[in-house]
Amino acid sequence: MTTIFEAIGILRKVFDKFAGKEGDAKTLTKKELTELLKEQLGGPPKQEEIDQFFKMLDDDGSGVVDFNEYVVLCASLAMMLAP
Repeated sequence: MTTIFEAIGILRKVFDKFAGKEGDAKTLTKKELTELLKEQLGGPPKQEEIDQFFKMLDDDGSGVVDFNEYVVLCASLAMMLAP
């Protein structure tokens, strides 16, 4: 398996770990996204930051973040952390 497919697999695994705890297993609620970010970033983000991320990610206004929207978050974080 190539590195890119491994990376996509990891993204999917993390998403699936948190999605569906409060509802649909194919989406993240704001609470689920908060838990994911808290675990994956090593600490709780500020509520203001979570609200901004969620608003930005929930592109279709559904009130939840699907996998495609979550990938946008990951790409944004990668760009922010790039040297």
